[in-house]
Amino acid sequence: METIVLGRTGLRVHRFGFGGIPIQTVSEERAVETVRHAISRGVDFIDTSRAYTTSERRIGLALKGARQKVVLASKTPDRTWDGVRRDLAKSLSELDVSTIDLYQCHFVRDADDYARVKAEKGPLDCLRLARQEGRIAHVGITSHSLDVLDRAVEDGLFDTIMVCFSFLEPKAAESLIPKALDRNIGVIAMKSFSGGVIEDADLALKFVLSQPGVVVIPGVESPELFDENWRVYAAGDYRLSPKEKEAIEAVRRRWDKAFCRRCDYCQPCTEGIPISVILHLQSIARRMGEASLEKEWLIQGIEAARSCSQCGECLDRCPYELPIPDLIRETLDWLDARRCPQGQP
Repeated sequence: METIVLGRTGLRVHRFGFGGIPIQTVSEERAVETVRHAISRGVDFIDTSRAYTTSERRIGLALKGARQKVVLASKTPDRTWDGVRRDLAKSLSELDVSTIDLYQCHFVRDADDYARVKAEKGPLDCLRLARQEGRIAHVGITSHSLDVLDRAVEDGLFDTIMVCFSFLEPKAAESLIPKALDRNIGVIAMKSFSGGVIEDADLALKFVLSQPGVVVIPGVESPELFDENWRVYAAGDYRLSPKEKEAIEAVRRRWDKAFCRRCDYCQPCTEGIPISVILHLQSIARRMGEASLEKEWLIQGIEAARSCSQCGECLDRCPYELPIPDLIRETLDWLDARRCPQGQP
């Protein structure tokens, strides 16, 4: 099975890694079993985050006694020196390691957020010091914005980037991924299943694995789901048949005017609605658990969405011509139905 060097990190790993989001949603015993099973099959790159509640701790438990060497990646969503220091200390403790191979600035939303990451005495400076101290080995950045990641590649300040990449979000392959690889910056592909919208493992994984030089990190919450995905990777042949290409086009047509690609060209919203976040609430709940919707920043975004005036400015900006106000309303209806099931007051 193919391995690659993750850019200038020098870390050699299989192209198929393990994403640490879904193991939050099952029992600790099941989560540990799933991680250990993945390692036993050959996974040697595991990604998690401080934002993923119990994920780091469960991965740390799973790694106790593991014979294989595993490259560990985690992240901090904080944008302050002190906050990043606290997050890193907690990550080291939860994972029960003295050094984390790759620590990333998590979910950098836009140009202003990127500026906060790079600011003097900000997250990047903090992580550089942590690297000098030997607490981390490499520094990365993750974002749902191709513009942010393109800027990061141009600046050359990070060893890796993490980007959304699937056949519903293929644009990164046009320029960003080749540019990063050309500059020896490692590329990690997240959202291979577009947050669960794509259901066919063969279609989803063949598409992303057909992009050379990229590490793919689908997350699963059971050994059975892991084996379904691993089977596609282990086959080694990622060519799509004419029938599979037709199936992909059918999924694309189904979601063409219903799936937000997270480009954020619709922003800024006059009501302060984080549109792409709101349109992915169902995916967030499915992947991270219902409790994730109770985070303060998400609650604030949901309340802002309830004030949508349907002014139409986002409609003019969306390059995919999505009916954004309608999709916001549908998402809020879904959320309200979950919180107050039919027949209950």
